[in-house]
Amino acid sequence: MSMFCYQCQETAKGTGCAVAGVCGKKEDLANMQDLLIFVLKGISIYSTNARELGIENEKANKFVFDSLFMTITNANFDNERFIESIREGLKLREEIKDAFIKAGGSIPENIHESAIWTGNTVEEFEAKNGSIGVLATENEDIRSLRALVIYGLKGLAAYTEHAFNLGFEDKTLYVFMQKALADTTNDSLNADDLVALVLETGKYGVDGMALLDKANTESYGNPEITKVNIGVGKKPGILISGHDLKDMEDLLIQTEGTGVDVYTHSEMLPANYYPSFKKYSHFVGNYGNAWWQQKEEFESFNGPILFTTNCLVPPSKKAKYADKVFTTGATGYPGFKHIPNRKKGGRKDFSEIIELAKTCELPVEIEKGEIMGGFAHNQVIQLADKIVNAVKTGAIKKFFVMAGCDGRHKTRSYYTEFAEQLPKDTVILTAGCAKYRYNKLNLGDINGIPRVLDAGQCNDSYSLVVIALKLKEIFELNDINELPIAFNIAWYEQKAVIVLLALLYLGVKNIHLGPTLPAFLSPNVANVLIEKFGISGIGTVEEDIEMFMK
Repeated sequence: MSMFCYQCQETAKGTGCAVAGVCGKKEDLANMQDLLIFVLKGISIYSTNARELGIENEKANKFVFDSLFMTITNANFDNERFIESIREGLKLREEIKDAFIKAGGSIPENIHESAIWTGNTVEEFEAKNGSIGVLATENEDIRSLRALVIYGLKGLAAYTEHAFNLGFEDKTLYVFMQKALADTTNDSLNADDLVALVLETGKYGVDGMALLDKANTESYGNPEITKVNIGVGKKPGILISGHDLKDMEDLLIQTEGTGVDVYTHSEMLPANYYPSFKKYSHFVGNYGNAWWQQKEEFESFNGPILFTTNCLVPPSKKAKYADKVFTTGATGYPGFKHIPNRKKGGRKDFSEIIELAKTCELPVEIEKGEIMGGFAHNQVIQLADKIVNAVKTGAIKKFFVMAGCDGRHKTRSYYTEFAEQLPKDTVILTAGCAKYRYNKLNLGDINGIPRVLDAGQCNDSYSLVVIALKLKEIFELNDINELPIAFNIAWYEQKAVIVLLALLYLGVKNIHLGPTLPAFLSPNVANVLIEKFGISGIGTVEEDIEMFMK
């Protein structure tokens, strides 16, 4: 095999990409990503041991979560950025190692090779491919559990970075990420030990999402019920995609008074719900749908596009928009202009994007109307009396959590059909880009409560947990699983993995996960999840609705 990757739902044949990634990455890039994770393990081994001697390396903390984020599916396709990060990581590892030894630490005899390997050329990096990827672990169950931890850490790293960008930190997250990475190299840990580590990853997933929720709401206010325009204005525009709200703020401030409008795309849609952003009159609304439709939608938008995080699809050779795409943060693509990180206390410089936008044609209108969102936990809890009364009177029979990701597979039409065929006395709770499968359907309301309640981005799945726990308290139940709530979740990449692990840690059972179960779950690990937590896949729409409504 020239590469092997099975971290996303669309992995080739449902088993693994072994020639090129379905996401668009080539074998050399896949191998670079494996090597960067390999280097992070070496850093983590030393930093975890050094921490016991009172040595803390702030550079390592940020480098680890930045680098994990870079390896998320559809985030970064730039080989040179990975080579630069690998070399920086090796230097950082040696710096921590030297400080550790100087403080009296001793290197274990059977230390993992990631802590001692050195290399300086791309050829040396590639030569390691046979021993640094996921297949380096021979036992498939151990391999599966290690992968589950690492993919969960990637999702946690994304949420940690967003919070960090807003000035919010929880250093216990850094300690755990590094300890967990080091533990994935420890051959003395058996399957039971790793199952415990998987659940511990979920615990820190809850902490990470809670931190980001605090960062977002304290920075921009609690999301409000909002009708979002999906048409276009009469000025040139900039389309901002991804998830980073700090980048959104910087762009809105810098475009004010320039004659350029700002539109959100895909997972940036929930920015429309925050009070702080509503004061900008040039913030027009949302353009387009989920990430995977971007090739067509970027062409019709006409203006420049800014990627703040993952969900970047490589453009075709004929793409006319390719020279108008900019990346920043963890994202990257060869040929796309990359906007450097902000200096402490400053803002990113988006002036080049703004000047380009002024020269572009107006966006082509691809749809008209409005969609409603802003049902995060604070807003829904304000409606608690109304919701509780609807449940008690039987007006609402059941809530369906349909959070998660959207994707290209035709099988995902299941989620549109599921939403359409749900009984009229049910309500959908959603977060993430999975909502694009049904958020523009006319599903009506129940006593004024919309039947689709959008809490926001994928990380706002935390809001759905807060809502569920509040309902458990109101109804005086002992177990969250006693609520009239069913979980039918779609997944695509690693941020969905950390959301799933967070739900498992909180004791949520009988989650249905689709459109397919992860390829990185070995049969035995899948059985553990089935037997212990009741996880299952999806069936037909009709069969699943009948089963859920019993």
